[in-house]
Amino acid sequence: MNEQRRQILEMLGEGKITADEAERLINAVEREQPESPPGAAPRAKTRPKYLRVVVHSEDDFNGPSRVNVRVPLQLLRAGVRLTSLIPPQALTEVNAKLNKSGVPIDLTQLKPQHIEELIEQLDDVTVDVDDPDTKVQVFCE
Repeated sequence: MNEQRRQILEMLGEGKITADEAERLINAVEREQPESPPGAAPRAKTRPKYLRVVVHSEDDFNGPSRVNVRVPLQLLRAGVRLTSLIPPQALTEVNAKLNKSGVPIDLTQLKPQHIEELIEQLDDVTVDVDDPDTKVQVFCE
């Protein structure tokens, strides 16, 4: 067992992190340092299956609260493919309504490879929260 994995398990045992957080940290360590013998081919990065948004909040009045959203990335991929089935007139109208609402997205330009690029970049997403008692995490797994 490597040192980082041991430290993660110690934090879990001490109650400093949850089992979900420990699993995410171990997965991140494995992605950064593949455990392959010297000279062996490196492992390919696994394709993420879910987008997770986790919020931990400590409220003086209501006590601790937790939000844990897990969205299958396959849903996003399927949605992009479905845009090819929407008639061009409807796409034009949807684009106009989105733009009017402050969402400048052109659905006619959305392609499956764009979603894959977006998913790859989600590993670098950081969310800052002004409340010191709230922790927000966004990541792919």
